[in-house]
Amino acid sequence: MDTQGAKGPTPSRTPTPTGAAAAVSDDGPADHPAPARVRALPSRLLAMNAMYADRLVGDGLAAEGARKWHFVVLVALAEAGPASQSTLSRRTGVYRSDMVAVVNDLADRGFVERTPDPDDRRRNVVTVTSEGRGYLRRLDAIVDAAQEELLAPLSAAERGTLTELLARLLDHHAKVAPPAG
Repeated sequence: MDTQGAKGPTPSRTPTPTGAAAAVSDDGPADHPAPARVRALPSRLLAMNAMYADRLVGDGLAAEGARKWHFVVLVALAEAGPASQSTLSRRTGVYRSDMVAVVNDLADRGFVERTPDPDDRRRNVVTVTSEGRGYLRRLDAIVDAAQEELLAPLSAAERGTLTELLARLLDHHAKVAPPAG
């Protein structure tokens, strides 16, 4: 396809990033940024922002002695009520083998309790405790602060639009190629 028009090359549909996005490089210091065409790739922009988001949330939770999976499991229990470890694994995307360790960590700290399932004694039901609900409130504040820091340069309307677009992308790709696990 000819991209040369009478007035020169056809401009890219994706704007070239400025500021930190222009300076960030996957393979070197900021004084050697990645080429503009690479910096303008939506997939790269998503990956770089995901890296910052992951770091903000992870560091915030770590300061409270938590990991992301602790937060996710407590939210799932608070929103949907008691569940087996297998059900929690499906609800949260945490592998079953990892779920055991997460529930053990939370139970050891008194944030959840396991009781035998009355319908199937071979299975345990996990329930969030009152201490766990208090801990979740602290974790919610940390995660909210991380979201605020991550999205600081955006207006409330832009944040809503970004969230809707990201959810639409995720829904599309989950239907096309569901995540393994």
